[in-house]
Amino acid sequence: MASDPLCLLSVHAHPDDESSKGAGTVAKYHAEGVHTVLVCCTGGEEGDILNPAMDLPEVKADISAVRQAELDKAAAIIGYDEVVMLGYRDSGMPDSEANANPASFAQAPLDEAVGRLVAIIRRTHPQVIITYADEQGGYNHPDHVRVYEITGPAVERAADPDWYPEAGEPWQVSKVYYSVWSKKRAELTHAKYKELDIESPYSDEWFDRPWQDERITTAIDIEGYAEVRFDALLAHATQIDPESPFWFGLPREVSAAIHPYDDYIRAFSVVDAPTPEGDLFAGLRAEATV
Repeated sequence: MASDPLCLLSVHAHPDDESSKGAGTVAKYHAEGVHTVLVCCTGGEEGDILNPAMDLPEVKADISAVRQAELDKAAAIIGYDEVVMLGYRDSGMPDSEANANPASFAQAPLDEAVGRLVAIIRRTHPQVIITYADEQGGYNHPDHVRVYEITGPAVERAADPDWYPEAGEPWQVSKVYYSVWSKKRAELTHAKYKELDIESPYSDEWFDRPWQDERITTAIDIEGYAEVRFDALLAHATQIDPESPFWFGLPREVSAAIHPYDDYIRAFSVVDAPTPEGDLFAGLRAEATV
């Protein structure tokens, strides 16, 4: 409906994904008054503890609760108005024992997982959804693949009254975006390390991975919000080492200024908005309110 306020819904696999992907975008839109919703599909139970200071028996024994608390803290830093857990267990890395756990996201019946996301879409009325791409840059974590597999069908079925009638009134999502890291960002960051004579975490092999720059349709200017990512990442104390050269090897203000954009591939749209574009809500603002 024309009177529905603007809403942005992000679908992520694990706690910490919301901080490494699109945090500046969400912070920017939240500051504008857009209602922001995070769907986290798993509890991140299989995530390795990468911060030595958190590698403690009591943390390992209660990792689910610890990661939930980290997620809540990070989401508040970013500016999510609502965090919804889809309710599945972390599936672990490819070919791990956790893949076979019947409670894992990877083992969830597709129609069941899609139905859970449909119910969230119909309740929150997002015009825009951010999710993961069909091609994931060589990082084929089962849960990241599953996020892609459920989002498209959920968007389609959310608009169809014949699917999941118990999940609420149908809702048509207007636009879907894939969140991607551009090769341009990586190259500029690598060059800055070299310019400042700091050892770069980017090896030559790192740049041999698949990239999707030619598919990017949308770049969101996050100047003034780029540093939100660093604070949100640090909230995930089990997953993020504050001494990590990848995240924190450069001075924060330098890193934030290198490529102050979040890049996206527009995968679906029911509105006529030409690309390239600089606003996820391009073509929608006249029909909705903030």
